[in-house]
Amino acid sequence: MAKKTFEMAMKQLEQIVQELETGDMPLEKAIKKFEEGIQISKYCSEKLDESEKRITLLMRDSNGEKVSESPFVAENESIDKNAD
Repeated sequence: MAKKTFEMAMKQLEQIVQELETGDMPLEKAIKKFEEGIQISKYCSEKLDESEKRITLLMRDSNGEKVSESPFVAENESIDKNAD
């Protein structure tokens, strides 16, 4: 069996949510689906945490200092700080 990816887990979680939202299943089955959803949610959260840590490491320069982040602005765009 192939290793579960974040995307596969999210798809499973979406399926479970849809099934639970219909309200058409017996209570015991709904509880089992809910438990499965919680496990998948924890898996997804762990994957996101791992990804954030990897990105944080990648965003360091050769001296280990954090590289400053700035928003991407295309050449023909400008940042309007008073927007919103």
